[in-house]
Amino acid sequence: MAASLHASNHKAIGTRQPDKTYTDRKSARVVALKPSGDVAVIHVKVGNYYKLPGGGIEAGESHSDAAQREVKEETGAVVALRSTYFATTEEFRFHLHQVSYCYLADVLDDTGEPCLTEEELADGFTHQWMNIDKAMEVMAAAEPTTEFGCFVKERDTYVLAVAAKIMETRQG
Repeated sequence: MAASLHASNHKAIGTRQPDKTYTDRKSARVVALKPSGDVAVIHVKVGNYYKLPGGGIEAGESHSDAAQREVKEETGAVVALRSTYFATTEEFRFHLHQVSYCYLADVLDDTGEPCLTEEELADGFTHQWMNIDKAMEVMAAAEPTTEFGCFVKERDTYVLAVAAKIMETRQG
C-alpha cells in the first residue's frame, strides 16, 4: 500500500477497485547509464511502447539482484547499482497490484547479448541506448496500442523523469 512505502519518490498508477482481488507482485526497474550518459530503453513492437529494463522479482531474490538480472537479460549489459532504490511505483492494473523498486545503475560492460524470453521475442523487444532527454522524448511521444502499454508508459516516464532530476542535482 502507498502509505507503507517510504521512498520520497512514489507514484500510484491506476486505482484499487474494492470489488477486485489482486495478486501482489514485486518488480525492479533500472535506469542503466553508460559513461557517455546514454540510458537503455527497450521498444516493444507489440503494443508500441518504450520501457526501461526491468521485471518481476523471483522468489528468494533480492530487489537489487533482480534489477541486475533484468538489465542483463533485456540488454546484455552488466551493471553496478548506485545505491538503494530511488523511487517506487505502485500499479493497480487488471487483477495485479505491482510495486516496482527503481534503481540507478552504471553500465560496466555492454558487450553482452540479450537473453529474451519467448514472450519478449514474440512482443518484439529491442533495446537501444540514447541520452536521457531523447529517451524521455521517445517514451512520451509513443502512442501505446494496448492498455498495458499505457500503464508502462506512465510508470517508466515517471521513473525516468525522477532519475533525470536526481542526476541533474548531483551534477549541479
